[in-house]
Amino acid sequence: MKRQFLQTTLYCLLGLAAGVPAHAQSATTLRVAAIPDEAPTELQRKFKPLGEYLKKETGLDVQFTPVTDYAAVVEGLATNKIDLAWLGGFTFVQAKLRTGGAAVPIVQRAEDEKFTSKFIVPTDSKAKTLADLRGATFAFGAPSSTSGHLMPRHFLLLAGINPEKDFKTVAYSGAHDATVAFVASGRAEAGVLNASVMDKLAESANPNAAKVRVLATTAPYYDYNWTVRPGLDPATTRKLTDAFLKLDAANPAQKEVLELQRASKFIPTQASNYDGIEAAAKSAGLIK
Repeated sequence: MKRQFLQTTLYCLLGLAAGVPAHAQSATTLRVAAIPDEAPTELQRKFKPLGEYLKKETGLDVQFTPVTDYAAVVEGLATNKIDLAWLGGFTFVQAKLRTGGAAVPIVQRAEDEKFTSKFIVPTDSKAKTLADLRGATFAFGAPSSTSGHLMPRHFLLLAGINPEKDFKTVAYSGAHDATVAFVASGRAEAGVLNASVMDKLAESANPNAAKVRVLATTAPYYDYNWTVRPGLDPATTRKLTDAFLKLDAANPAQKEVLELQRASKFIPTQASNYDGIEAAAKSAGLIK
């Protein structure tokens, strides 16, 4: 028995050294990540009840793994180090291209069918329209953010405003809540972020949110989704999809999960929903 144990241990160690994919070592763990579009503590707070719910529904040990940047989520899906990821529309497009179309979006919030971004300025700003921002210092979120960079850039270009030419400087805050802090503190004279995060900060009486006002709101577009990695077991994919679609605000425990996700409910989605975002990214020169 001892010899068998040592042989098994040696096999596992050799497997790790040889680069055996982590999913091959443990089919009982679901590794989850999310694009870091908010502070790490907020992402953990939002995910905890959802992780417990998914564990109950799938029977898997759900582990949330924070990442440092958007690219790490894409690479994690592509290299089978992440099984399920919360992505923005642009990040999904990047994951789709990186995996040759093998990363599969399974659900999105109902709100993600008509998502928007909000341009903000300090409360005492004299700006009344986007055109008034010419010559201002400006803050986007993360470079790979759909609602904090790509789509706002797309709508600015449609309005005849080229960020690199028409703004005094362009900065990237790294996250939506950080953009509000940039504008509130004077590090930028204007910025843009995810409408949902802006609403949440205002509702929670965030001190930075009290120092800014919304100047303009974009036209709607598709945004966030939950995506599974290439080759994830179809039965697991089905369980995950069903679990999200079953979430019901009439159930008190599930209502908390939905509220933390800023969702009224989850609905099915598909890759073609993000074709418009891919076209916008190509037009802006962010992907080839």
